[in-house]
Amino acid sequence: MKFYYVYILRCKDNSLYTGITSNLERRIIEHNAGKYQDAYTHSRRPVHLVFYQDFTDPEQAIYFEKKLKNWSKLKKEALVKGDFDLIQTLAECRNATHSNYKPEK
Repeated sequence: MKFYYVYILRCKDNSLYTGITSNLERRIIEHNAGKYQDAYTHSRRPVHLVFYQDFTDPEQAIYFEKKLKNWSKLKKEALVKGDFDLIQTLAECRNATHSNYKPEK
């Protein structure tokens, strides 16, 4: 059975990089070796794996990667820590017109 991995790397500058691969170990080695000079991580090495999720369905992996790439850094940090309550809080709409929005007094 083939697996696909969505992963988050912490870069030297403390930024986070999200990617997808079918060979996680090889891909992290490539990031740290600077295999691709135009890659986001090239000038931010070394990188360290801080999160990964495996999938057997490539479509689900692609969907999850795209979803994570749209998340804020705070939300990704919550995922890395396994703080699912914070993820939920950060996902809630904060627009003043939203029915659940209650501004602090």
